[in-house]
Amino acid sequence: MNLRKGKKGTVEVHTSALNDIMFFLLLFFLLASAVVNPTVVKLLVPQSSSGQQSTAKKAVTVTIDENLKYTINKKAVTLTELQTELERYQKIEPDLTVILYVARNVTYQDGFQVSDIANKMKLKLVVAVEPKK
Repeated sequence: MNLRKGKKGTVEVHTSALNDIMFFLLLFFLLASAVVNPTVVKLLVPQSSSGQQSTAKKAVTVTIDENLKYTINKKAVTLTELQTELERYQKIEPDLTVILYVARNVTYQDGFQVSDIANKMKLKLVVAVEPKK
C-alpha cells in the first residue's frame, strides 16, 4: 500500500518587500544617530574653500594671537574678562554671533575655552578660516 501522494509543494519566502523595509529602517537609524549625539561641541564652521565672509549682521570678533593675548573687537582683554565683555555685548544684541580668529600655532584647548564660554552663554560661534589656495 502506497501512502505517499504525489509531489509535495515547495515552500518559498518572498523577501523582495523585506529589502525595502530594511533599507528604510537603516536610513532612519543613520539619520537618528547623526542628530542625537550629546558629546559634540556645536560649532558653526564655515566652508574654507569658498572664502566668503560671515553673513552675520550682529557679530563680535574674538582673536587669540600667538602670545595667547585675547582681543574683542580690537580691545585687549584677559581670559577672565572675556565672559563679562561678551555678556556686555549680548545685552546690547541678544542674537549675537562670535567670530573666532585663532593663530595657527595656538593649541585647541585655548580655542575651546572661548567655545565653552560661548556655549554657556548660548551664543553662536563661527571659527574663521583662510580660503584654500
